[in-house]
Amino acid sequence: MATVLYRLGRASFRRRRLVVILWLVLLAALGGAAAAFMGPTSSNFTIPGTESQRAIDALKQEFPEASGATGTIVVAAPEGQQLGTPERQAAVAELVREANGLPGVVGALDPFTTGALSQDGRHALVQVQFADRADDVTDAQREAYERSGSAATAAGLRVEHGGEVMSSVPEVGGTEAIGVVVALVVLVVTLGSLVAAGMTMLNALIGVGAGMAGLYALSSVVELTSTAPVLALMLGLAVGIDYSLFITSRYRQNLLEGLEPEEAAGRAIGTAGSAVLFAGVTVVIALAGLAVVNIPFLTIMGLAAAGTVAVAVLVALTLLPALLGFAGRRILPRRLRRAAPAAASAAATESGAATGTGAGAEGFGFRWARLVIRLRVPLILVAVLGLGALALPAADMRVALPDHGTAPHGTPQREAADLITEGFGPGFNNRLALVVSSDSPERTGTVAQEVTGMLQGTENLLAVSPPNLSRDRLTAVLAVIPTTGPTDPATETLVHQVREKVAPIDGLADTEVALTGQTAIGIDVSEKLADAMPWYLLLVVGLSVLLLMLVFRSVLVPLKAALGFLLTVGATFGLTVLVFQQGHLSALVGLDTPGPLVSFLPILLIGILFGLAMDYEVFLVSRMREDFVHGDTPTQATINGMGHGARVVTAAALIMTSVFAGFILLDDPVIKSMGFALAVGVAIDAFVVRMTIVPAVISLLGRSAWWLPGWLSKVLPNVDIEGERLRHHLATETESERVPAGV
Repeated sequence: MATVLYRLGRASFRRRRLVVILWLVLLAALGGAAAAFMGPTSSNFTIPGTESQRAIDALKQEFPEASGATGTIVVAAPEGQQLGTPERQAAVAELVREANGLPGVVGALDPFTTGALSQDGRHALVQVQFADRADDVTDAQREAYERSGSAATAAGLRVEHGGEVMSSVPEVGGTEAIGVVVALVVLVVTLGSLVAAGMTMLNALIGVGAGMAGLYALSSVVELTSTAPVLALMLGLAVGIDYSLFITSRYRQNLLEGLEPEEAAGRAIGTAGSAVLFAGVTVVIALAGLAVVNIPFLTIMGLAAAGTVAVAVLVALTLLPALLGFAGRRILPRRLRRAAPAAASAAATESGAATGTGAGAEGFGFRWARLVIRLRVPLILVAVLGLGALALPAADMRVALPDHGTAPHGTPQREAADLITEGFGPGFNNRLALVVSSDSPERTGTVAQEVTGMLQGTENLLAVSPPNLSRDRLTAVLAVIPTTGPTDPATETLVHQVREKVAPIDGLADTEVALTGQTAIGIDVSEKLADAMPWYLLLVVGLSVLLLMLVFRSVLVPLKAALGFLLTVGATFGLTVLVFQQGHLSALVGLDTPGPLVSFLPILLIGILFGLAMDYEVFLVSRMREDFVHGDTPTQATINGMGHGARVVTAAALIMTSVFAGFILLDDPVIKSMGFALAVGVAIDAFVVRMTIVPAVISLLGRSAWWLPGWLSKVLPNVDIEGERLRHHLATETESERVPAGV
């Protein structure tokens, strides 16, 4: 593999103008396709086969006028007053008439007719039914809905607009660019050259631009969830910068060792590029592996992120050597460009400016490695116990789909949710819907009455509304109102109790009874994901062991890597629960309201952190194995691996953490929690696990760290990630050049 990539690097370097032109043409073509074919994103977190989804599908077919998005307009009189005065009733009636005339609205109900009034008479709910589901409601329709009620406001009433229709798509603005700026600063400090830092960042931005454009170009034929593009952007930026940094650093080292620029680029792609390719493939496999969970929206999220990572790898292996061809020796700091190779290498060694790959015995990486080895036993104990302690809050982790009660303060959906809770109680937010259908109107009516009676006295049940019948009277919808909020554990218990009580009727005499609604959907999604997570974790850990066994030709190193990954995941879950669920230090991340983690965060975090953890494992340990194979003692090989890789891995981890942390500044709590968890996870894995526990354990294991049974050595193919065969190939070519022709 290293030899093939070496040739690819040299070819891209020589034909740099053609390579750059081809990438720019591709970027323009993908951008044009994205502009022409970009479709809307979806907030539809449903799972086919669940009871809630079965009820929604039945409504679409048998009761289409009730299957669209719902809106709830909350009207409140001034404190201490009521809505029952003639003037205020007239203002509410005018609001209902206005809502009935809004574009996309099927109908709006007068609260004085339906009895949707609070006990003190101060609050009222105007239920608005849209024809289309929330994802299909246009921005113009949503804006018209949000502007309604001006007459009621003029009459002194408070009007807030909420409901399912107000679900918003997270927007990527300028705040997350702070992470990119921090990454650029880290690049400048690490590489010591504006040219090197700018070129590395440019390469990453072209890659993420191509990946995102391709993703949006497919959005018209593939239903993207609203968080999929944001996740793809996060990962595309982070790995794009990191992969470019690793290859650029090796290219600089090769220049300092006296190689010509073209040869330096070829060898950088052949060695560091091999690690990049393996690391990228690992991330792609982990993300694409989310498809085995068989949850459509999660599969799309995984594949979207995997696609941007794959593009980042291709850009790093082809476009980067072409850009290096234009930069030449300007990739080095000014003081090293014109110096003789030996002098330049010595100067770089003294200052550590060779980004770790050329750092000598006085460099940070070497000093840190010696310290870790000297204190390896206490450091291992402290690190493992510390990460175990951080993981403790994860035992109380709760997951759910987000509701409007956790939206940022000041947003319309949050104001409406808070006003509903104030006037009616938390159960009126995202009410449950019980769908009853049969083959005769009489049977549907009878079952609806039976179900209402069966549910009386159920714990945490506030009320069951009279049935709302379809035109053919074959389907009825009953609103089931809990006493607790959508994400309250008591509401989850109520959902299971309702389903258990109506189960004997469901399926009898061609009768179907199913419970749905946003709260029920969230519970079904969370439970399906919770059931799938252990199997996915087993898949990911097993995959890590097999892949690292293939790369490092060792048994204990992969097992150590997998255990380190589990420590990272546990500590990351614990800290995320501590901040976002329990609310400790939540003000530091700008979180308004703590609550359960979003359902798909744990399983998504496992896939992403697995791939990123294996990145640093490969970049550090591959050099340790390389030096051990070439005759160094296990201890010295560990010191060399850390000495040559610590500075670059530190910079890469800081960059990736900064990029992820930039997304914490977004208002959306889901994106905020994703950015926090990824930033914390990368920092823990890079600095505690890979740069502390890994060298300590490998040095402690000694030669046994690299033990592999003979029979297994014969079975496993040699992927040559360290470039050993490439060195033999280059040495053979050099030797053949020395032999005179005809000899």
